[in-house]
Amino acid sequence: MNDTHNTFESSAAATSDVRHTQPLGFTNAPSKTATRLQELADNNSPAFIGYLPYGFPNKEYSLKAFETLVKHGVDIVEIGLPYSDPVMDGPVIQAASHIALDNGERIAGVFDAVETVAKAGGVPLIMSYWNLIFRYGVERFARDFSNAGGAGLITPDLIPDEAGEWIEASERYGLDRVFLVSPDSTAERLAIVANNARGFVYAASRMGVTGERTTISSSPELLVERTRQAGADHVCVGIGVSTPEQGSKVGSYADGVIVGSALVHQLLDGTGRHVKPEEQGLADLAQTTHDLAEAIHGARG
Repeated sequence: MNDTHNTFESSAAATSDVRHTQPLGFTNAPSKTATRLQELADNNSPAFIGYLPYGFPNKEYSLKAFETLVKHGVDIVEIGLPYSDPVMDGPVIQAASHIALDNGERIAGVFDAVETVAKAGGVPLIMSYWNLIFRYGVERFARDFSNAGGAGLITPDLIPDEAGEWIEASERYGLDRVFLVSPDSTAERLAIVANNARGFVYAASRMGVTGERTTISSSPELLVERTRQAGADHVCVGIGVSTPEQGSKVGSYADGVIVGSALVHQLLDGTGRHVKPEEQGLADLAQTTHDLAEAIHGARG
């Protein structure tokens, strides 16, 4: 674990102790994410869910990129928390995360991105490995996230069986809980996830790390159907979707289409290691987002 990440975590841990003089109640607020998914479904359209890491390439560039996503057709934004050991992420997102960490970004700053997405009209989710939330303080994170206008949290390495503290905090603050399933998930596992999820269930189109792919197999469609049969109200598909054609195909059966690496790639040069100048990067991001949005939103029409 590098020194940058140690600083990222320790600064959160130093002030993570939250105490209450009396128990807090639970909110009855509806799910922001499910509400947006249903609004789109009522118009026979899947949602376009776009991912970018917070703080990449730097804070200000990052905030402009999130705003660009919403302005050009992303309905729900996954704001990634940079992590030094992103085991589920492919090389593009790993490179972006390390750039953000090298720039000294901290977890508390992500709430600026949440506010940016909310003000632009998008639904802001945070995608994070659980250790970052745990070190920040689960209760404190839920409170700060809710106050910033956040909708929910995607936890790729947290299963419902081990999520008791997060489930309680999310219920208290009205935040969505997005857990992952894969083509290898058993019927029992699908039922556990569906019963504990709030907002939607994230269906990983295949086993392995994130990244752009030339083809999408038929297994995600079967996984979506199995997850719905297990009780999930909304199922969105990600990992590997990178072109308008793939987005349209997945959007024909899923409630939402999740795109990550293809968007991150727009801010990097051909080597995948260096950041494009801001004007060029944002222009490329806007065009790619527009093309994907048009295909995804029109998938059923």
